[in-house]
Amino acid sequence: MAEGELTLDEVSALSRQVLERVGQAVVGKGEALELVLAGILAGGHVLLEDYPGLAKTLAARSFAQALGLEFRRVQFTPDLLPSDVTGAFVYDQKESEFVFRPGPIFTGLLLADEINRTPPKTQAALLESMQEHQVTVEGQTFPLPAPFHVLATANPVEYEGTYPLPEAQLDRFMLRIGFGYPTPAEEWEVLRRRMSRRREDQTVEAVTDAAGLLAAQRTVETVTVDDTVGQYCVDLAAATRRDSQVLVGASPRGSLALLLTARAYAVIRGRDYVVPEDVKAVAVAALAHRITVRPELWLHEVTGATVVRTVLGSVPTPPTVAVA
Repeated sequence: MAEGELTLDEVSALSRQVLERVGQAVVGKGEALELVLAGILAGGHVLLEDYPGLAKTLAARSFAQALGLEFRRVQFTPDLLPSDVTGAFVYDQKESEFVFRPGPIFTGLLLADEINRTPPKTQAALLESMQEHQVTVEGQTFPLPAPFHVLATANPVEYEGTYPLPEAQLDRFMLRIGFGYPTPAEEWEVLRRRMSRRREDQTVEAVTDAAGLLAAQRTVETVTVDDTVGQYCVDLAAATRRDSQVLVGASPRGSLALLLTARAYAVIRGRDYVVPEDVKAVAVAALAHRITVRPELWLHEVTGATVVRTVLGSVPTPPTVAVA
């Protein structure tokens, strides 16, 4: 093994440490936090969509701290310009020339807070960076640092003055995750921790750094997947396209996201092979936001998530196979 490389056991142990550190700041939400970390280990971007005050921003900042990544936060507002995110050329009087001043997107982990509050032109400024890991300004292309991840938040309330993300940009997110309200015991724990630390800010210690995360991501790429599990991912995505409730189903990018995230999820769970249960665990987060339900069904509260759950119940599950 080359210097700087990690074994699958080391990545699994590293993942547990990261989740433990993030759990020091974010109470509960264990399953959601595992999904966020799986998305990062799989090299993707994650959309955190839920009601205000449910620790979405805190979770993003805590992951950046635990993973040792440079962190930038952009508050998306209706007057935010694309150049406010990507950067722009400014005139340097000393050198008598225009020089590029990088924007906050040049970081390891970018928190795009309330991404649905900014106009489509600014939302689109993220498209190239999320897919190509580069920014083009006035015809010049600038590569982004590696690793580069976007954790975006969106509130599904207060639709006045918001701009719903177009399907093309939703598809750029590997996962869409909701945190949900805490239980009464978890909510009391939030209050108790706040009183005990006697300050508002929370910080967690770093477990690794950018190089360590890149090594972990390379190791996750070595996880082999049995053909039956890969075909299961394809069957699930294809089934969403045939569902009578669906206008547009999940694309091949959805089945790929399902496979890649399941692979990272298996490593987090301490396995060097993927089982169908890993696919099921990440299916809603990986596929639901890629599905467009027929508009006449909104009265019946049919969503992408309900379609994915229906598909999970109807598509035959392959037998679990341990890959040597």
